[in-house]
Amino acid sequence: QQRIRLSSRVSISTWSNVNETLVECAQVFTQLWQERSASEPKFDLISMLAHGKNTSDMIQNPMLYLGNVLLLIVGGNDTTRNSISGGVIALNQYPEEYDKLRANPDLIPNMVSEMIRWQTPVIHMRRTALQDTELGGETIKEGDRVVMWYLSGNRDESVFPDAERFLIDRKNARQHVAFGFGI
Repeated sequence: QQRIRLSSRVSISTWSNVNETLVECAQVFTQLWQERSASEPKFDLISMLAHGKNTSDMIQNPMLYLGNVLLLIVGGNDTTRNSISGGVIALNQYPEEYDKLRANPDLIPNMVSEMIRWQTPVIHMRRTALQDTELGGETIKEGDRVVMWYLSGNRDESVFPDAERFLIDRKNARQHVAFGFGI
């Protein structure tokens, strides 16, 4: 009911503009996909998808293809922006870590992983169990809906000692689950 009320406030011309923008986006990404698939693989996401063993035929399924393109645009925007903003906050809250960074810029790659772990740009993900299973002593039945709260996983003291602290030289920062693990 809320969705209907909200969408009824949007004019037909606005929906038309949204549709035109989506069509234009699809055309640009399709052209880019065709260029990448016709050339040698490069180190960019579209090229990797166009040449990937499990993704090279994705363009044959328009809903799958366009869904992934939109996910890359929206998901990449939010998570990047949230990670950078959270990292700036962390460096301000932990000035000793900023001092470490200034003294040793080689820590940047590890700091990025720690920023993602500490800030956790994705809040949660819901999944539906495909079969009965047990997790942490709890029974999950086929069809049950479960939610992964990424921040909780990234603040697990059994994995990340002193997990609430932002430590740019944390040895296991790359073990974060900020974007989940597997499907």
